[in-house]
This record gives sequence, structure tokens and C-alpha cells, in this order.
Amino acid sequence: MTGLFHKPKRNLRKLIRRGDFEEAIALGNSMEEKYQYDPDFIFIMASVFYILQDPKKTLQYIDRVLAINEYDTDALGLKLRVHQHFKENAKVIECCKKILEVDSDAYDVRDILNELERK
Repeated sequence: MTGLFHKPKRNLRKLIRRGDFEEAIALGNSMEEKYQYDPDFIFIMASVFYILQDPKKTLQYIDRVLAINEYDTDALGLKLRVHQHFKENAKVIECCKKILEVDSDAYDVRDILNELERK
């Protein structure tokens, strides 16, 4: 058991890959205080809730990542998908534009933006 907390984020990812989501959430909750300002950890937690189809919880974590780095393209991409789920097109467009500011080669994002702006 001593190795469990040696590389906690790695162990968290391993639990997610195995599909042990309840255990991953429990481990994540126990790590929350120590890693509360670590954008990688926060993104991992957002991903768990995205997989579990809990969009509100996903957004809570994603917004924390974006508070640390507003141009994190992975976080913006996940946020974009959640807003698509809610059919919040204005927020999807906002996410697309921010992603394209950082990565002008994000053609899939450009396609989403072009489609929404035509409507």
C-alpha cells in the first residue's frame, strides 16, 4: 500500500482507465486539498465526471482549471462539449474562439464555429 500515494495522479488515472470511477472519485476527494491548485489534477477530476455524464460537476472542475489558465485548450475543449450538450451555442462559440486564439490549426473547432455562426 505504500506505493499507492507515491504517485497519486498516476494512480488516479489508472483507476479511471480501469473503470473504477467510484474509487477514483474517492481518491480524488482525498487528494483535493493538496492538489486544489494543480490544473492537471483538476482536469483529471473533470474528466471523471464527464465520463460519468455529470455535466454540472464537470463544469465546476473545468471552470477551476480555466481560472488558473484561461487558455488551456484541453479544458476549453471539454467545456465546449459540455455546453454543446446543454445546447448553449453562445458559450460554445466563446470556447471555440478562445481555442482558436491559441491553436489556429484546430480545424474541428473551426468547423463547429463555422456551423454555429451560420445558424
